[in-house]
Amino acid sequence: MSETIIDPAAHKPPPQDKETTAGNYFVSNYPPFSFWKPEAVTELFAALERPPRPGNPLGLYIHIPFCRKRCHFCYFKVYTDKNAAQIHGYIEAILQELKIYAAKPFVGGRKPNFVYFGGGTPSYLSVAQLEHLTNGIKALLPWDEAEEVAFEAEPGTLTDQKLKALRDIGVTRLSLGVENFNDHILEVNGRAHKSKEIDRAYAYARELGFPQINIDLIAGMVEETEENWRDCVRKTIERSPDSVTIYQMEVPFNTTIYKQMKAEGKLVAPVADWETKRRWVAYAFSELEKAGYSVGSAYTAVRDKAKTKFVYRDRLWAGADLLSLGVASFGHINGVHYQNEHNFEPYLQAVEAGRLPVYRAISPTAEELLIREFVLQLKLGEVRRSYFQNKFGIDPRQRFATAFATLQDWGFLSIDGDAVRLNREGLLEVDRLLHEFFLPQHKNARYA
Repeated sequence: MSETIIDPAAHKPPPQDKETTAGNYFVSNYPPFSFWKPEAVTELFAALERPPRPGNPLGLYIHIPFCRKRCHFCYFKVYTDKNAAQIHGYIEAILQELKIYAAKPFVGGRKPNFVYFGGGTPSYLSVAQLEHLTNGIKALLPWDEAEEVAFEAEPGTLTDQKLKALRDIGVTRLSLGVENFNDHILEVNGRAHKSKEIDRAYAYARELGFPQINIDLIAGMVEETEENWRDCVRKTIERSPDSVTIYQMEVPFNTTIYKQMKAEGKLVAPVADWETKRRWVAYAFSELEKAGYSVGSAYTAVRDKAKTKFVYRDRLWAGADLLSLGVASFGHINGVHYQNEHNFEPYLQAVEAGRLPVYRAISPTAEELLIREFVLQLKLGEVRRSYFQNKFGIDPRQRFATAFATLQDWGFLSIDGDAVRLNREGLLEVDRLLHEFFLPQHKNARYA
């Protein structure tokens, strides 16, 4: 029988999101990035000199910031103007950065449990550049024991030769940034690829036998329609990928869409409203479930739960160490979060001078670490109270009594013994619900 938390205070119904306005919606870490400070970088350096926490896995993230085009909704650090010599210099900087880290007590001879190539567009690199980068990384930090090597790819950059090279390099999860199957919608949103390139890349990747192929979709892109979204879901299911990731379009402040909104004096973004986006994701999840998929988080569905995993996500959300390389990348070492220099030249200059290119950091308190893991894992739709009791010595039912009561009153959350669950409606808007668990000083602050 589900337990009910009774709070004498009357809770108001949840505020209704309507139009999409500018700002960050997706919660990817905690405390918010706006609280990370340059003066805390010394805390990261101290953490590097300590041995790793026993039993905590190590992950490796490599940021490749190069793209053929900048998507109008992109808020990552990317560059479309770098030549081959500059890209070579960047790869050398990443290897030099890793060399500095590899010599620290924090690494202590550990091998990565998971590796993730993100961007930007990692598949923008040539075969020769990819082999130079990955051979250099393996020489310093072998990943022969990694459970997962994930690689983000833009379909139009994936030649047959490059796909074969990725398979030979050891990529286990190929994540195809499809986003949409309609050429017009891809074009008006600034995507570089077309639908024919999706089909060609997917077919050959299947032929090569990648253990996991993931298709990324975005609900609510500029000029998206109900008919087209349903068509995208149908085409995804027809291809039978191992997993599907679906994000709801947001418009952070550093996107091309926001710059256009600002220039035109508009407050509302030219994309679907939140109710529509949630409805579209609900439709996609429902159709995927009919096709035999299981919904595994607010954003993912998998075809075979026994074989298909998101190791990077699951380890990171459980507090794994993340050694993060490259411009503007985010990492997590011995309890200290950090971000690298967020511009190209300062990043290169720091590495060339023999320094770690860290720009800002934060050392979360024990309470903040508890909140971080709880809110991130709640995105899975279900968490176990015993996990947090054993790890942090705190029962979430007591620590988050007010937030639990609020989400129960709103009809999103239930508690059944050890399990704390969000229903499908709550899962579809989990990122805004997570703020109920934030500390007061973080609730109304700018996230990024």
